[in-house]
Amino acid sequence: MLLPYLLLAVYILAINLYAFQLVRSQRRAAAERGAGSKTGNAKLFLAGFLGGALGAYATMLALRFKTDHLLPMIVLPLLIVLNAYLVVTLLRSGILVIA
Repeated sequence: MLLPYLLLAVYILAINLYAFQLVRSQRRAAAERGAGSKTGNAKLFLAGFLGGALGAYATMLALRFKTDHLLPMIVLPLLIVLNAYLVVTLLRSGILVIA
């Protein structure tokens, strides 16, 4: 009965890969438009809230993209903590139980 854990792991991996691709595409779009252009953070924060905060934050640090912007550098680590809390709560609550 490892199926719930496998599904959770696949979901977390998929959402983090999506967040990785989102940051990469935002970086490419910003490079094409020029240094003065703005890219929105709404999709990035939504992906982070849904579980991809760690992937987005790590990609931002690795690509050195938006690291000088205060809002993503504060919100994404908070979302990482929230994501970890939710996963631990799911596991401890008995919703995901190995039978």
